[in-house]
Amino acid sequence: MFSGSMVALVTPFDEKGSIDWQSITKLIDYHVESKTDYIVALGTTGEPCTLTTKEHIDTVLKICDLAKDKIPVIAGTGSNSTAEAIEYTKAFSDSGVVGCLTVTPYYNKPPQRGLFEHFKAIADNTDLPQILYNVPSRTGVDLLPKTVHELSKIDNIVGIKCATGDLSRLKELKDCLDENFSLISGDDATGLEFIKGGGHGVISVTANVAAKQMSELVHLALKNRVEEANRINDDLIDLHKNLFIESNPIPVKWCLKYLNLISSNSLRYPLLPLEKKYESVVLNSLKLANIEPL
Repeated sequence: MFSGSMVALVTPFDEKGSIDWQSITKLIDYHVESKTDYIVALGTTGEPCTLTTKEHIDTVLKICDLAKDKIPVIAGTGSNSTAEAIEYTKAFSDSGVVGCLTVTPYYNKPPQRGLFEHFKAIADNTDLPQILYNVPSRTGVDLLPKTVHELSKIDNIVGIKCATGDLSRLKELKDCLDENFSLISGDDATGLEFIKGGGHGVISVTANVAAKQMSELVHLALKNRVEEANRINDDLIDLHKNLFIESNPIPVKWCLKYLNLISSNSLRYPLLPLEKKYESVVLNSLKLANIEPL
C-alpha cells in the first residue's frame, strides 16, 4: 500500500530552460532530510507536458538514480495517448521506480468505458503497481467510483490519487473498494480531512516547500493524533491556498527560488513566472507557515 507524505516534485529549469540537475539533487536531499515518504517525479507539478518524450524518460531515470537507496520514486506516466502512456510505463520497467501515477486522458474526454480500457491497457503492459490519478479540473473528465471499482479488480492497479477536493467522493470510493486499495489525496487544502476520513496519504504540492511539516502532519493524522495535525495544518492553510493563486507550478517554483532550493523559477511556455502582484501574497503565506530561506 502507498501511504504517507508524497511530494509532487517540481522539475527545475535553469535560465535557458534546460533541466537543472544540481537543483534536482538539492531537492532530493531536502526531501530525504525532511522524511518525505515518496517522490512523485513528473506528475502535474513536474510540467511533463512541456518535456519531450526523451526528456520525460531521462528525467525520471536520473531522479531514480539520484534517489536510489534514499527515497522511493513514483513515476508520472500519464498521457492522453494510451500508446504513449504505455511507452512511458515500459521505459521504467527496470528503473527502480516503485510505481506509476497515471492521469486520466486530458482533452479527449473519453466516456467511462474508454477510461477503463485506457487504464487496463496500461496495466496489461507492465508489472509495475499503478496509481490512478483523477483531477477533473485539469483534464475535463471525471473517473467515477464505479469505474475505479472495476479497475481495482486488475491486480497491479493498487490505488488512486483523488484531486477532486470533494470529500464526499472519498466515502463513495471507500464504500466500493477493498481496504488495501490506496486512497491518496491530491488536494492539499482538504488533505488532512481526507486522511481523517480514512485516506492513506497526500501527494502534495505544499510538500515542495514545507516538506517536514507535511510529513509530520500526515503521519500524525495517520496515527489519529488529530489535534497535533490540526495545529500544523492551521499554519499551512494559507500556503495550501496561495500555491494555486496562479496555475501550479508557477507559485511553488517562485517559493522554491526564494527559499534557495532551486537556482531559478523558470518555467517553459506557455507558463510564465509568478506575476509581481502575487509575490507578496505568496511570501506572506510562507511567513505564516514559519518557512524561511535556507
